Amino acid sequence: MSDGEMIYRVLGAQGPRVSAVCLGTMTFGQQTPESDAHDQLDMAFERGLNFIDTAEMYAVPARAETCGASETIVGNWLNRQDREKIVLATKVAGPARSLGWIRGGPLALDRANIREAVEGSLRRLRTDYIDLYQLHWPERNQPLFGQWQYDPAKERDCTPIRVQLEALADLVEEGKIRHVGLSNEHPWGVMEFVRIAGETGLPRVVTTQNAYSLLTRVFEYGLAEVCYREQVGLLAYSPLAFGHLTGKYLADPAADGRLKAFESFGQRYTKPNVQPAVAAYAALAREHGLTPTELALSFVYRRSCVTSTIIGASKSAQLAENLDAWSKPLSSELLDAIELIHLRYTNPAP
Repeated sequence: MSDGEMIYRVLGAQGPRVSAVCLGTMTFGQQTPESDAHDQLDMAFERGLNFIDTAEMYAVPARAETCGASETIVGNWLNRQDREKIVLATKVAGPARSLGWIRGGPLALDRANIREAVEGSLRRLRTDYIDLYQLHWPERNQPLFGQWQYDPAKERDCTPIRVQLEALADLVEEGKIRHVGLSNEHPWGVMEFVRIAGETGLPRVVTTQNAYSLLTRVFEYGLAEVCYREQVGLLAYSPLAFGHLTGKYLADPAADGRLKAFESFGQRYTKPNVQPAVAAYAALAREHGLTPTELALSFVYRRSCVTSTIIGASKSAQLAENLDAWSKPLSSELLDAIELIHLRYTNPAP
């Protein structure tokens, strides 16, 4: 197999076989109009990607005006494809965020909310089934999206994990979803979902979708072992750290991009060591004849803990560069140099 040939991996122990790179769609319907989104989907499919990830709350940042737009755009494209050749993932939005336009502001990941969310996604996606259905973030109290400390004082009532799995089991039995996954999860959560499924025969999660990049490697601390031993695949999102790892904000902090368009949306990347770390990785890339983008993506693409890397782009030209990075694996020398920077700037964007 050549370095440029796409490879495929199984999600979890018994999930579908997916490309090692997945097309993320959260820009579709906001930064990316439908015509360009379809061009991106065509390009990805032609380059060997069979895996698409979306969510009921997309486009991002979440707004009432664009809620569901990404699924609708994907559904219009999917309607012209051979459905069995595509592995389609989407997500149910959880509670505890101000999303009043989604099912009246969901207060729980209970049976009613999960079922209503699945039915809505199926309509927008114009399909009879979803290959991988994910809980977008935990219902229980957890530090998420740039927070990094667990605070027991914020504990609240939440739907038991068993009840969440029972709701998903009904939908699996009905054929509306085939596999279940998590997102933005932590070690305790993954272990509880796995334990309860093992004890009850309820569906076993096959994936967790978490942030993972040169700036955010906290997955390696506890979740890497959990997911390896329990055969739960990592779907790595934000491998370019919201565009930071392209290096474009080093020269021009006001450069066009998601951070400029949505200033309050990238709080994970406002911490003090983000810019020094980005500068160090960008310099390392250029020393080795790579772009910062190529270094950042190639690092994540072939990490042993990553099953598939979710890439997204607002424009087709950006997607082409991201896909090209697949054919540029990093040398052992370069990987060693990355670890030295990581020891100096350890997880600046947890």
